[in-house]
Amino acid sequence: MRLGVLDVGSNTVHLLVVDAHPGARPLPAHSHKAELRLAQLLDEDGAIGTEGVDRLVAVVREALQAAEDKGVEDLLPFATSAVREARNADEVLARVREETGVELQVLSGEEEARLTFLAARRWFGWSAGKLLVLDIGGGSLEIAYGIDEQPDAAVSLPLGAGRLTAGRLPGDPPAPDDVRALRKHVRAEIARTVGVFSRFGPPDHVVATSKTFRQLARIGGAARSAEGLYVQRELKRESLEAWVPRLASMTTRERADLPGVSEDRAHQLVAGALVAEAAMDLLGVESLEICPWALREGVILRSLDQMGT
Repeated sequence: MRLGVLDVGSNTVHLLVVDAHPGARPLPAHSHKAELRLAQLLDEDGAIGTEGVDRLVAVVREALQAAEDKGVEDLLPFATSAVREARNADEVLARVREETGVELQVLSGEEEARLTFLAARRWFGWSAGKLLVLDIGGGSLEIAYGIDEQPDAAVSLPLGAGRLTAGRLPGDPPAPDDVRALRKHVRAEIARTVGVFSRFGPPDHVVATSKTFRQLARIGGAARSAEGLYVQRELKRESLEAWVPRLASMTTRERADLPGVSEDRAHQLVAGALVAEAAMDLLGVESLEICPWALREGVILRSLDQMGT
């Protein structure tokens, strides 16, 4: 059957269309994206303003049309931190439902971490052993650890690259004092959770998902996306530590000229790099592997599992 997953994230609204059935690997058939940056559209009271909701409704309508054009039989719509944390989340969800017919499921941060972990586990299989999964989104950082398909521990922290850039790094390039202050803040937040994971012992395999990690791996020398999903891509902490000060000294335009860095995400790469560096350092990770599957695939896999029961 043809499924569509509609991801209303902090940066983008992304429709992923796959051909899938229970027990089979989902095969991507179509991708439709729109940059919305909801996390940056919150007003001083933490609400998504009228203009932001108007844009969200319009983008969801476009995604629905794309899903219909591609023959999607079942749509799995969800929203993450930007909607979840908006003061007027209920009103936003009601308006999307009334004007588009789409009932967005708002995932908790822990659910995001657990579903991303499920996707990584299915991608790497049981031979990966104890798995530590990191995911930096626009609004939050998810960390999950476990040996089964459900993690033993999963946390979500408000350390998304978009959120931190909008709130703490206003300059282009950012001021050194702002970078230092953000580094201190990020490390304090992550340090509070280290004990949650360290009591399970060292992982056998560490992986990361998200565009932030993919871009950091690429500028560190990893293979281009054009070389395919099955090429192993790694990010080494030593390489990342060397790149962080260089990224912080660059303008957004200069970062966008780096290999693998998209123009729409270049502005938030410094914040993302600081979070990645802190997570790897505090969790004792020297190297990690990039996983092609993430939250959207986790949502699809869970839906397929439920169909098969």
